Amino acid sequence: MTSGARTRRRIALRWTAALGWMAVIFGLSAQSTFPLPHVPWDNLYDVAGHLGVYAVLAVLLRWALAEAGVRRAGLWAFVLAVLYGVSDEFHQSFVPGRYPDIFDIATDAAGAWAALWLLSRGRNAEQG
Repeated sequence: MTSGARTRRRIALRWTAALGWMAVIFGLSAQSTFPLPHVPWDNLYDVAGHLGVYAVLAVLLRWALAEAGVRRAGLWAFVLAVLYGVSDEFHQSFVPGRYPDIFDIATDAAGAWAALWLLSRGRNAEQG
């Protein structure tokens, strides 16, 4: 296998991971309820879920964009993750029992930013 073929294969694999994760998010958003135990701090599940899910999405997007040679891959990964969060909230407006929430978008953005920031700190520590 040539070097170019290996690179194309890595790019395809990374985009498959990112798009697969987006499909997981879409599937979760299509559910009216989640089988979680009821606790007094139910909002903690929601916040932690949004932070974690969009942190993973941002990292996967950065991984795919960087492999494809996109300049400022971290910035583009953040923008794409937030735009997907906006589209996810719009999608939820069609799901019975769900509703769009600007706080969820802000939490998605915070999760994406935190993951990309931590990733950049780790990469800077390796280099210097």
